[in-house]
Amino acid sequence: MSARQVHDAVVVGAGIVGASAALTLAGEGLRVALVEPSPPPPWQGPASDLRVLALAEDSIGLLGELGVWEAARPHAQAYTSMEVWDAGSDQRLVFEATQQGRTQLGAIVENALLVDRLWQALQAAGMVTVHAGAGIESVEPGEEPAAPLRIRCSDGRSLRTRWLIGADGAASPSRALLGIEVERHDYGQSGLVAYVECEQAHGGRCYQRFLPGGPLAFLPVPDGRCSIVWSLPQAEAERLQDAPVAQFVAELERAFDARLGRVRGVSDRRSFPLRRQLARTYASGRGLLIGDAAHVVHPLAGQGVNLGLRDVLALRAHVRRYPDDPSRPQRLARLARGLRSDNALAAYAFEAIHRGFSNSALLPTLFRGPLLGLADRFGPLKSLLWRRAAGA
Repeated sequence: MSARQVHDAVVVGAGIVGASAALTLAGEGLRVALVEPSPPPPWQGPASDLRVLALAEDSIGLLGELGVWEAARPHAQAYTSMEVWDAGSDQRLVFEATQQGRTQLGAIVENALLVDRLWQALQAAGMVTVHAGAGIESVEPGEEPAAPLRIRCSDGRSLRTRWLIGADGAASPSRALLGIEVERHDYGQSGLVAYVECEQAHGGRCYQRFLPGGPLAFLPVPDGRCSIVWSLPQAEAERLQDAPVAQFVAELERAFDARLGRVRGVSDRRSFPLRRQLARTYASGRGLLIGDAAHVVHPLAGQGVNLGLRDVLALRAHVRRYPDDPSRPQRLARLARGLRSDNALAAYAFEAIHRGFSNSALLPTLFRGPLLGLADRFGPLKSLLWRRAAGA
């Protein structure tokens, strides 16, 4: 496509959300270009990426429609149950796939694997023009409201488009170029991640225990190991990241109440800061933000990438509703308000759960366990909680 021709949409960022958005829009018949300054390296094999994702059923459905899930599934771990409990009580909230009328609740997959499979799909499909190795440096509106945007890239290339979609992560250059500000709240915590080998088999079950310092999750992965995600005060996360293996294992077993027996092996450990970040608006003119460019949430429910892929599902519904011109600013503003409302509700809900179960002054220890037990016994509430998490 020459520089004088106009794309229907330019997507910036080829992570999971951006690549999925590009493939989805192209599948709806739009002329799509994808700009990615740093093409992803090939996936290096199982357990090569410490970051794993807990995909909900609606996310898996979308990836299946894009022809990506079949290529990722052999290296993913389906999970059929989830157990949640508080350190101060024996009462538990347990979700079982059979109770929800499903064969599985979701799947655990490495982030790098899914990015790799999406990148391969982009290369193979031929429906998306991919510009790799350069970022965007400016976004210039047309002389008239309906005129295409002009996007200038760092390699000197110029693209014209009716619609700019920023999916370029939490530090989004697209967001800055669109002049959109963000609201940030630092939790003063870090998420510590690693792979561990346990004495007992995980059985395809996810576990999450609420502790005074933050939740600890054990997520099943295909080779029998578990991926841990441990939310901790920053100083504690740094200490445990660098602690001798024996000391780390001892503290991890104690924090998890040895639910799967002894921990017998540990991979490298990494930590990342935890924060809530919400763009003040998701749209500006003919520009729209999705994924982490628009919202970053606490990882306790494992919903970050699922929220981003639900943005993509909303994009698809929007294009089908307005096939003549989905990028019209008034229409984008309406879409943006709905997306921001849904994502802000999720972000603050996760934060409220985290604060309530990590702060005895807000939710006394005496009440936390019984609340989980009550939710477990009250079928309609339990079903509602799971349907929300699954995107149903």
